[in-house]
Amino acid sequence: MLIGFFENLRRYRVPVTLRELLDLFDAMQAHVAFGSIEDFYLLSRAVMVKDEKFYDRFDQAFANYFEGLENLEPDWLNKVIPDEWLRKELEKNLSPEEFEKLKGLGSLEKIMDELRKRLEEQEKRHQGGNKWVGTGGTSPFGGYGANPEGVRMVGPSRNKRAVKVWEKREFRNLDDSVELGTRNIKLALRRLRKFARIGREEELDMDDTIRSTARNAGLLDIKMRPQKENRVKVLIFFDVGGSMDPYIKLCEELFSAARLEFKHMEYFYFHNFIYEYVWKDNRRRWDEKISTWDVLHKYGSDYKVIFVGDAAMSPYEVNSVGGSVEHWNEEAGAVWFQRVMETYEKVAWLNPEPERAWQMTTSTQWIKQLSEHKMYPLTIEGLEKAMRYLSK
Repeated sequence: MLIGFFENLRRYRVPVTLRELLDLFDAMQAHVAFGSIEDFYLLSRAVMVKDEKFYDRFDQAFANYFEGLENLEPDWLNKVIPDEWLRKELEKNLSPEEFEKLKGLGSLEKIMDELRKRLEEQEKRHQGGNKWVGTGGTSPFGGYGANPEGVRMVGPSRNKRAVKVWEKREFRNLDDSVELGTRNIKLALRRLRKFARIGREEELDMDDTIRSTARNAGLLDIKMRPQKENRVKVLIFFDVGGSMDPYIKLCEELFSAARLEFKHMEYFYFHNFIYEYVWKDNRRRWDEKISTWDVLHKYGSDYKVIFVGDAAMSPYEVNSVGGSVEHWNEEAGAVWFQRVMETYEKVAWLNPEPERAWQMTTSTQWIKQLSEHKMYPLTIEGLEKAMRYLSK
């Protein structure tokens, strides 16, 4: 198994050698990690990866090789769900009329209670039905099926409607060194400018030099001045992971352009919607959380705030306590977003989803209202409109 894993790491261009493989063998023989895929993940990453920049490649290789072995961590999920129960064997393609017939259970609490009951009752493998935990069905629990209020147990999102997701995901940091595919993003961002002359006097002031030389009877009198700098302050929050994966390249181009255009720029990551904490490094997102309260208190009201996200999620993630797919949030996401709106004068939301699709998800409409309809498509035209609004 370890040799196959080693070869898979090489295929994903993780620079591993036989020395690291032998070290991993020794660690396993010493039972440093035993009986837990999470422990093995942490051990193998510590042994095999010598540079943090290869963490993302390692995560991809690990997920590819050990797909389906993820632990179910919540205490009440004390039944072992065999991997074969959750294997994708049936794909559902429902018409809009059929999908409308699927009835939600009514509230997040009822969904979680029902999942607990069904895990206690279920005794066998199941696919394609409307009650048990399995795959491809209309039950609220499992994977790859269709239900407007579901708990996804494993695998990628299909309909972007899961209320809870019981799988740990590793997200990749946006790369601000990526080569831009177009100059137009930078040009659009330049509409958000507030110039001031500060710093050392190292730029030739031609007009003042001419005036001073003329007053000095033609004797050259050179005048210098500080360079102009864009003094606008920008705070950007990037949604990462899940449904934002198709837009990574676009977000990286935006991120790279913003880093070049705005000297005073701070950025943070969130997943789906903002709650009580954000983070700066996706590789350490569970260990190095940053309190949203601290962000609101540290950066003054003169900052221009930009959220970048598709806004497509379960409505519970916006308006419910415990609605986050990853943790139990004590306050609804809408409460935290409202605090951002009250702290900063100008807040805009950039949405990479086509504008024609915004009407299809309830959460998008709610977030658009929360942002006082300052949601713009992540296109050149949309960027220009957003920058014009923020610069007023």
